[in-house]
Formats: sequence, C-alpha cells, structure tokens
Amino acid sequence: MSGPQARFVVATAGHVDHGKSTLVRALTGIEPDRWAEERRRGLTIDLGFAWTTMPSGADVAFVDVPGHERFLGNMLAGLGPAPVVCFIVAADEGWSAQSSDHRDALAALGIDHGLIVVTKIDRVDDGGAATMVAARNELRHTGLAEAPAVAVSARTGEGLDALTVALDRVLATVPAPDTTGRVRLWVDRSFTIGGAGTIVTGTLTEGTLAVGDTVELFHANTLRTLMIRGLQTEGADRDTVGPTSRVAVNLRGIAATGVERGDVLLTPRAWRPTSNVDVGRVSGDFADMPHHLTAHIGSASIPVRVRPLDDERLRLALAAPAMLIRGDRIVLRDPGTRRIIGGVRVLDADPPPLRRRGDAKRRAAELGEQSGAPDLVREVERRGYVAADRLRELGLIGTGEQPPSGIRAVDGWWIAQSTFDAWAATLADAVDDIHRRDPLAAGMSRGAARDRLGLPDAAVLDVLARHVGLETTDGQLARPGHRTDVTPIEASLTELETRWRAEPFAAPEAADLAALRLGDRELAAAARAGRVIRLRDGIVLAPTAPALAMRTLATLDQPFTTSAARQALGITRRTAIPLLEHLDARGWTKRLDAGHREIRR
Repeated sequence: MSGPQARFVVATAGHVDHGKSTLVRALTGIEPDRWAEERRRGLTIDLGFAWTTMPSGADVAFVDVPGHERFLGNMLAGLGPAPVVCFIVAADEGWSAQSSDHRDALAALGIDHGLIVVTKIDRVDDGGAATMVAARNELRHTGLAEAPAVAVSARTGEGLDALTVALDRVLATVPAPDTTGRVRLWVDRSFTIGGAGTIVTGTLTEGTLAVGDTVELFHANTLRTLMIRGLQTEGADRDTVGPTSRVAVNLRGIAATGVERGDVLLTPRAWRPTSNVDVGRVSGDFADMPHHLTAHIGSASIPVRVRPLDDERLRLALAAPAMLIRGDRIVLRDPGTRRIIGGVRVLDADPPPLRRRGDAKRRAAELGEQSGAPDLVREVERRGYVAADRLRELGLIGTGEQPPSGIRAVDGWWIAQSTFDAWAATLADAVDDIHRRDPLAAGMSRGAARDRLGLPDAAVLDVLARHVGLETTDGQLARPGHRTDVTPIEASLTELETRWRAEPFAAPEAADLAALRLGDRELAAAARAGRVIRLRDGIVLAPTAPALAMRTLATLDQPFTTSAARQALGITRRTAIPLLEHLDARGWTKRLDAGHREIRR
C-alpha cells in the first residue's frame, strides 16, 4: 500500500482510562480531546479526531471514542461508521467492564479489520504478555479474533514503530471503497465557524463529495436540499473528498441548529427512509429480550419496538425513520441497563406487513431461506412489480443492473413474470368479454384497463396490449379486425337514413334522437360503423352530407358568406356552423375571415 491517495479511518475502542487518547496523541501529535473539561479531567466525553500519514504514505484519520459507560452512545456514534478499529487494553488494569461493552459493540457491528493494542506496558513486568493473552481470549468471537497484537507504551515510545508497521499491514487488507457509490454521510458533529457558516463532520465510507455539489440532508424526518460550500479533511481544504475519509462539510443555507448528530447527508433522490426493518442476529442473545430497545444506526440512536419472528430474526419498528438498506448493521442496546444486547444485520428494509395469524412465522421462514446476494425474483414477486429506482434505494441492485430471468423490465419497472402473465390473461379476457357482451362497444378504454389491472403506468399497458395482440384506436383496446355491430340500433339508423334521403342536411334534434333511443353511446357506435358523422354541438348527419354540401357550395360565388351557404343548403345556423367548420377541418374549404369562406382549389 503506497501513495497519498489511500485514505483510511480508524476508530479506537476500549475501557475508560486505558490510554486511547494518549496513544492517538503519540501517533499523530494532535490532541484528540476537543473540550477543555476533557483535558482537565483526563476523561474523553465525546468523539475526538486526529490524523497522520503512515510509513506507507496512507492518510489515516483516527476517531477517538469515550470509554466510560455513561458515554456508550457517543462511542457507538464514532465506532459505527468506522471500518477499522484499534482495540486498546491497558496492561496494568487488564480486561475491564467497558472492554466487554466495546467488544460487544465490535461484534455487533461486524468490524473485522483492526488490531489489538496493549498499552502502558511500562507499568508491568511482563511487557503486557498476560494482558495480551486475556484480550485475545475475550475477542475470540469477534472479527478481531485473528488480528495482530502489539504492546506499546505511549509514555516511553516503546512499540510505537511496531504499531505503525502492524497498522499499515492491516490497512493494506482493507477492501477499496466505492468512490462512485451513493453518499450516506452520518453526521457526528455540527457547529458554526464565523464567516463560513454551518459545518458538519462525519466518516465518508462510500461515494465522493465535491464543492458545489447538491446534497440532501435528512433531519427530523424531512429531506432538505443543500449545497456544499466547502470541504476539509485532515485540516486541509479540498475540492473533492472520497472514501474512506473524515470530512468536514460546509453547508450553505442552513443554521447549525438545523443539523444534529444522527442526521444524514445523502446523494439526492437516491435514498428513501424506512420505519420498519426485518433483521437477522449477528451477535448477542435474543432470549428474554426487552420489547423496547435503542437502535444505534450510523451515528444515530433511535428507540425501537422489537417483535421476534423466531430465535434468529426480528422485526424492528423504529420510532423515527432511518436511511437503511439491506446489509446494514445495527447495535441494539437496553436503555434501562445501558448494556448492549447484540447486533443485527438488515435483511429487508421494506418488509411486508404482518396482519394474519402465523405471518411472523412464515416471514421468518422466508428470511431464513435468504443467503448471500438477495433473491431478486422473490423480492419482485412479493411486490408484483416495483420501480427499479426503489430496488436501488434499498441496495438490492446497482446502477444499470439488468433483471434476471423471471422478471420483465418495462419503462423503469421490474415486473414479476407471474404478475405480467396474470395481467395479460386478465386484459385479454376483459376485452373479449366486452366484445361478446356489448356489440356496440369499440373495446375497452385504456383508463378502464389500467384501473382494472392496477398498472403502474401507461407504458406497461402498451407492452401488455402488444403481448396479447390487441390494437389501440382512439384510446380503445380491441381485437384486430373488430367491427362495431350496430344490429341493436339498426331500426333507428334506418329511420334516420330514410329522413336523410329526403332532406340530406336535416340534423335531428335532441328530442328526435332520444325518441329513437340513440344516446351518446349508440351514436358513437354508429359513427365507428360509418353510418353517421357527429359534429360539434350535438349535430348528427349522414356520412354523405359533407360531399353533398360541397357540390352545392361550389355553385356559389366565391368567396361565399355563412348566410349564403345556409340558404343554399336549406339549413339553420345551428347546423351550418358545425358543418362548415367540419369542411374547414377536412381542408375542403378555407375560412377567410369571420363571415367569408371559399372552396380550396
């Protein structure tokens, strides 16, 4: 590992007064305790930060966490987003109460990169050997079971060179972060600097931030769009910052009081909060678990209500929504005893409701069948259909990922094949039923089809219609070659045609049409069958009327007035205006002004 571009964030862990801050100060030359009270009392209360360059050239930022049990929540806020940990045990005190708390947090978060550091070896005769054995034994069920161990004295400097070499080797095994992924920066501090405005800090584990970028702030269940005014990492201004880094973000347009620890900075329109998650046990004992716990997620702490699904899986109902995706780790803590109950991994950030008796047991069985990558076919089948963007929000698919066999992609929607087939069968049956049951109908309207099937958008209907061989004409879905059958109104149409043979431009009045039982639906069918034409204002004429009118209008002096046309055709103004506008629309006549037209040559 070499080069200045390699960046890492390392958190400390361990019992109070075991030398975490002293060690960070010795490694970096920076005082991590930010508060005067912390320095006065020699007790870390909140998160501290420092940084250095390793012999390999890698930039390392340290997050120094408090060790006292009263500040366990602060510790989890710093440890949660950190991918690497230095677990510290003092040689003169050995494994202690909060050592166990921090061990349990480490196991709950699934952190598996780091090293064991035995400090204060200048105070014991065996160089920390006994403490190192004890620490390894205590950490045997965590991700640090095989971690390298180093004994040091920050006061004398003994072992510090060996520590930096060991840490460099650990960092070389850490997988490279995704610089192009979605940003989700858990805020752990918010403050104001005169002349700069609001600053928030956090550990950037994925994605890249740049000055001028737009980000979304999730605060108090509200998304607010903000712009990045400036960036710093390790005390230096940056135009861009990538993972994994400690970053300070100068936000434009918000007061420091509008941001707090546990809030999140996000890539815009790429995340959606959830209030219910299904989780699987990573560590701890779920037996006799209280039903109300505190969930530590990133830098946030949120009360949750626990519903066991079985001995290994739970449904968590969060008191406040959080930005969670499949695979996220959550630490569960008892707010009464302040002890860590265990750790869980998110299995589903968009779980189905549990309404019926036995749903919890069935859901546990479904979750128990999941292993490795998510079963996308099952995820889509459970929903019937889902927007691909929603799957990306849930962390189930990546950008540009194509659906597997068993899923159809249509206009941004992923549709289970079984759902698509059911829709297609229902649509075909519905149209065929209309053709059989209602001979006057042109088919099934597109709106009625979408409502009947519950389709997400019109593009899906188009694909379904093509799939089952339907045609769309004037917003109606029908079988190819379907012709409107006017047999039920044949007598009425024959009566009209008899009248028109005598008076070709005589438009029946509304009362006449009602007497003939020709309502809007019947007239629409007759028009589709070519037996009538319908003009505006309820005018109904024979389909031959426009051509016959043109013969008469051609005999008039050009241009002609509306009055002359009306008199020549022997019709009222009620019929003349719609008929002349129809001829204009067909391009047979041309309107010159308000009162004159001429025949187009």
